[in-house]
Amino acid sequence: MEILVALLIGAAAGWLGSVVYKGSGLGLIGNIIVGIAGSFLGYWLLGKLGLSLGTGWIAAILTGAIGAFIILLIINLIFRRK
Repeated sequence: MEILVALLIGAAAGWLGSVVYKGSGLGLIGNIIVGIAGSFLGYWLLGKLGLSLGTGWIAAILTGAIGAFIILLIINLIFRRK
């Protein structure tokens, strides 16, 4: 059950990050991967800054979306399409 919740939160965070960034879509699997990686990055980065968005699903999705946005920004800087 925990894996399913992590996948759902990762998918939501990745989708939200891609909507905010307005870059090219990565598809469902790409959004899940970016969202889960973004969650790790978001929690690490916010922890280093001394910030917390709280607990619960909404906070996890928002934290993951912040990290996903940063990952999408880096990906699009590295792999610019012309």
